[in-house]
Amino acid sequence: MIKEVEAENLDDAPDVDFPHQDAAPGHVHPHPSPDTDNNPALGKIRRVTVEEVEDEDGMSFPNNGQYFEPQPDAGWALHEGETSFERYRTYQEEEGEDPWSPFEDVEEWDLAQWLIKNLGQTRTNEFLKLPITQNRSKLSFHNNRSFLQHVDKLPHGPGWTCKKVTVHGNCKDENSEMMQEDVELWIRDPVECVKELIGNPSFKEDMAYSPAKAYADRAGQDRIIDEMWTADWWGEKQKALPEGATIALIILSSDKMSLSQFRGDKSAWPVYMSIGNIAKAKRRQASARATVLIGYLPAGKLDYYCMAILLQPLIGAGTDGVEMVCADSWVCRVYPILAEYMANFPEQCLVSCCKENRCPKCLVAANKHGDGLNSTMRDPESTKEILHRRKIGQHPPEFEANGLHAVYKPFWADLPHADIFLAFTPDLLHQLHKGVFKDHLVKWCIDIIGEDEMDARFKAIPNYPGLRHFKKGISSVKQWTGCEHKEMQRVFVGLLSGAVPSRVLVVARSILDFSYYAQLQIQMTESLEALQTALTVFHVNKDIFKELAVREHFNIPKLHQLTHYVSSITLFGAADGFNTELPERLHIDFAKDSYRASNKRDYEEQMALWLQCQEAMFLRSAYLDWLSQQPRSKSAAGLTEYSDTDSESETPNLPAAEPLQATHVLAKAPMHPHQSVQTIMTAYSATEFLSALQSFLLKNLPRNTIVPGLQDRFDLYRQVVIVMPPDLRVSDVPQRRRIRASPEMLPSGWKPGIPARFDMALIADSPCSSHLHTLEAVNFNDSLVAGVRVAQVRVIFTPPCQFSAYSRALAYVEWFTPFKPPEPSSRMRQVSRSTRQLRRNAAVIHVDKIVWPCHLIPKMGQTVDVRLRSGNAYEVANDFYFNEFIDGEIRM
Repeated sequence: MIKEVEAENLDDAPDVDFPHQDAAPGHVHPHPSPDTDNNPALGKIRRVTVEEVEDEDGMSFPNNGQYFEPQPDAGWALHEGETSFERYRTYQEEEGEDPWSPFEDVEEWDLAQWLIKNLGQTRTNEFLKLPITQNRSKLSFHNNRSFLQHVDKLPHGPGWTCKKVTVHGNCKDENSEMMQEDVELWIRDPVECVKELIGNPSFKEDMAYSPAKAYADRAGQDRIIDEMWTADWWGEKQKALPEGATIALIILSSDKMSLSQFRGDKSAWPVYMSIGNIAKAKRRQASARATVLIGYLPAGKLDYYCMAILLQPLIGAGTDGVEMVCADSWVCRVYPILAEYMANFPEQCLVSCCKENRCPKCLVAANKHGDGLNSTMRDPESTKEILHRRKIGQHPPEFEANGLHAVYKPFWADLPHADIFLAFTPDLLHQLHKGVFKDHLVKWCIDIIGEDEMDARFKAIPNYPGLRHFKKGISSVKQWTGCEHKEMQRVFVGLLSGAVPSRVLVVARSILDFSYYAQLQIQMTESLEALQTALTVFHVNKDIFKELAVREHFNIPKLHQLTHYVSSITLFGAADGFNTELPERLHIDFAKDSYRASNKRDYEEQMALWLQCQEAMFLRSAYLDWLSQQPRSKSAAGLTEYSDTDSESETPNLPAAEPLQATHVLAKAPMHPHQSVQTIMTAYSATEFLSALQSFLLKNLPRNTIVPGLQDRFDLYRQVVIVMPPDLRVSDVPQRRRIRASPEMLPSGWKPGIPARFDMALIADSPCSSHLHTLEAVNFNDSLVAGVRVAQVRVIFTPPCQFSAYSRALAYVEWFTPFKPPEPSSRMRQVSRSTRQLRRNAAVIHVDKIVWPCHLIPKMGQTVDVRLRSGNAYEVANDFYFNEFIDGEIRM
């Protein structure tokens, strides 16, 4: 992100003296009681390594926040205990078992993992009965049955139980009696699942036990909200519990889905659970198993009675608390309380007992969804009272006024300390990307400019690494996913400019601003204000669509849901922590794959058993990983070099004291060695190459007497990769971006041709780093950019040895003009081709002066120039918009 920042003087701000700790407060167990002072063992707390990262805005983020206001009356440790891994290690040592028992050795264990992951029961049986397998492998299992018997000996998570439930309908049969059906309800104890999650040593470094407020400044004026422990809900709920209580923040999600493909009507209604104590980055990893399946509801309408049975154990546990061993081996009294419920809009209405033309969170009128007003929030107690009065035959006017359904016993009615209406979280996928953006804004704009013009504009968007190019436009796309919606958002404002009235552009910009701010992984006071401002701008200007006869009203439920985003983020943390994209991804692992492994008859039981086998293998894998990291013991013998991870980290482990640095990475060997100047001037269109190189040498090598000429040859590289430290607001991993400078490759035989790629980049006035590293020696380096300018990178090269063995790689670039003031409607900055004496203004620069790749969108006017194509847009057009939406890191 490149922006102008004015330093704020906080010398006069009140000093509230928030502690600057070496560990985030939420990740440690405070002293449990005054007796702790007399018991040194109980005084121990776990420390988490925290690294200060200075943001480009001048803020320091240790563990996503520098200054903390902890809540010391939460998360007390009662005494030390043993996690399930520690208990199992003790058991193996006492029994004299190998770590991978009941399998013979590590190789047999690896084979077992491969079989359970990749082959079904029939294929496994066929593989194990092959003569080569039986004669050479000498396995301890010889068929699928004996293999599964081995798997059944492994410890697994909470077991599955089946309950027979009679579901009563609202229609009568031929005997004038209410219809009913007996169904199976497959469930797991959610309290036992909480124990499994909060006590899993694999999550030790990602677990929080108490809330705290985080600030970016010592005065406590700039709030930071990212994880649930930094938001308001946990701290407020802690006040209603006994001193020292530990809350397990229950996150539920449910979504009906189809199991059969192309034919049949098989469906499932899985219910997933996680806890907000686990860091959201870990919860988003499907492979981490931080979200577990706790039940399959009967695949009809969501049955409140079945959900009540499933969640029944949470009532007593949430009221009285349950002692649990946490991931750091301390025992706490844990209160599992429903905090969030992730579901799409129809299911939110179903759970909240309201009609689908009403808001499941507040009491906004059915015809006022488009007004952008903040209405009174629904109240669980008053809702239960209204439903009870309706049940006993009364007709309270609030029943119709609140848009309620006649559900007399909601499953959430008895859950302690829970507010189901607050629990509904923003749904970025269905509400924002697919709903407001794709289904509404895009459709409205197509109605204004026409489908053909919209397609032509998408076709003309220049290429950018990682950007999807809709080469046939968007009207031909039949299957839309969240990825396509996000790809459209990256270019939408720029391609609309000039084609729609200015107020339409203002509306489009406000929706895109709202979308980008809502997706931030770290929210601050300023970003939340910007989020609300973007929504306000939309409502102020939205009537332009009425004036253009595109819309008659804005009474759209999904549009109204945007009014709750700021409050939900303030209560529960950044919205990326509760996105419905994760449950949809989990459908593959917990429903679709398990259904395919069944014989498609009475499949629920088979799915539960299959998942239990998968979970047993996963837990053993996690146990072996944990064991390999423990001090050497009898059980750990032979595990020193064994690690059961699937992949290695893509970035090197750097010493904690070494600062992160921006790095420019070139291939070890040039893609096109010993290329002539004539080739560079023609294939790369670098017409001013010689003169630009002469000017560069004159400035940087004044003692050089050799003048470059047509006889010289240069080593050319296809691209440079820039590795930057993560911007924690949009990503928690280092960012790798490519800048390509590759000529057109003509078709050869069966190989298709490749178009030329000469990417745009931001060029700094001063170098970003002093060294250039190959792929074998990646390093990270911070830099302050004094100023940037757009240029097109044509050639990446190293000069021949006769030029004093110059060690730094160079780039030939063609300049664009300095940034012009933003356009009032789109607020996008503009640049144009820079010329000198009617020729393109070019220069040779050091590669390490390239700050970051960027993307330009040509100014297309009211209609697209018929010559304009994605491959030639940078050559045909002269004026461009700087696309600040292309990456989350580039917002000016």
